[in-house]
Amino acid sequence: MRVGSTTTLDALAMQEHASRPLVLTGARLLDPASGLDEKGDVVVQDKTIRHVGGHDDKVADALRVDCSGLCLCPGLVDMRACLCEPGFEHNETIASGSSAAVAGGVCSVLCASNTQPVIDRVELVGFIQRRSREAAYAKIYPCAALTRQALGADITDIGLLQEAGALAFGDSWRYVANSRVMRQALSYARGFDALVMQHAQETSLSADGVMNEGALATRLGLEGTPAVAESIALERDVRLLRDVGGRYHASHITTADSVAIIAEAKAQGLSITCDTAPPYFMLNEHAVGNYRTYARMNPPLRQEYDRLAIIDGLCSGVIDAIASDHCPYDRESKRLPFEQAAPGSVGLETLLSLVLHLYYDGKMTLLDALSKVTHLPASLLGLDAGALRVGACADLVLFALDESWRVDADKLVSRSSNTAFDGMMMQGRVRATFIDGRLVYRGVPLRKK
Repeated sequence: MRVGSTTTLDALAMQEHASRPLVLTGARLLDPASGLDEKGDVVVQDKTIRHVGGHDDKVADALRVDCSGLCLCPGLVDMRACLCEPGFEHNETIASGSSAAVAGGVCSVLCASNTQPVIDRVELVGFIQRRSREAAYAKIYPCAALTRQALGADITDIGLLQEAGALAFGDSWRYVANSRVMRQALSYARGFDALVMQHAQETSLSADGVMNEGALATRLGLEGTPAVAESIALERDVRLLRDVGGRYHASHITTADSVAIIAEAKAQGLSITCDTAPPYFMLNEHAVGNYRTYARMNPPLRQEYDRLAIIDGLCSGVIDAIASDHCPYDRESKRLPFEQAAPGSVGLETLLSLVLHLYYDGKMTLLDALSKVTHLPASLLGLDAGALRVGACADLVLFALDESWRVDADKLVSRSSNTAFDGMMMQGRVRATFIDGRLVYRGVPLRKK
């Protein structure tokens, strides 16, 4: 019996190996779902994980890759990324966004509904699924709009959209301001056990704001969005959730009050979850500096007190997940006066490294930090992903935990380069990403944008 042959990641990229078992050997295996943290092997065959744990040298005709010195964990699961297709392909496409995702170790992505046209019909759900298959990189799943055209007036056909493949429902970066509509949506979605996602920013308080309200905004002469815009929106939705039930998810929370509101709602037994994004635990309002448009976000960066509260929320488990909030824009959209610049930052390629900051700063254990981007978001979305488990899809990421690197916006894989972290030193770098056991990234993109 032929035991197998040894190869490297570079050599593996040059050959067809789908029909042969693949043994990733000698890595530090990290699985937040089971608590596994030990050196061992992972065996992949027929797109699935066949073995996790101790050294296995008896797999017949296997390709073996020495992963000594590297960490191997489940592929990351991102709950929110704007991939811009259809409608805004000059900023990003599903192909380029999918390529950027695997460069950051992200294997599963929930695609935001803010396309043109908005993802509010079954055929558009099918379009996203078809484009994802064609890209052949990360697995892209559609989040359908909660209301038609994301206008906040009439709810979409949640049952039909869910049957077609939509994993969640939300109007992306738009707040559903009409309380009657939101109540109806929660009630209707409850019948399908569908997840309702909300951008919690009360519109009348946040519509004209371009940064956090406070002394800094006053000094810069910029219109501010008060923190209470977020808490008022959440308080209303919590009351509606208490009234009619359903599954409710608050996207990218940013304030100390929001953490407290969600903690109380969870203590009351409500089915409420939430996420945040790296800018909100890594940066505060001072990143705006002298009108630095790459630090313009929606919701805006808050004060230091809020940033620390977000970290506490992650550590305590009140905040369930971390999403990339990937929001690509071309350079022209950012090279404008601050008030006119588009809000948002790309985030797929820096997601893992920024999550690892929580570990390196001593805020969370390594497994707890990784759980926020693996099995916890996968569980919220109902995905069979985010775990090193025999029988699971072989979506995997190899990374060098101690490797330092500097973010260079001009070298990002994404079609856009509007990162709030340009020039920042990171620790922890993706070396390889596998989708269904197939090597799709090895430190450099395997295909062009």
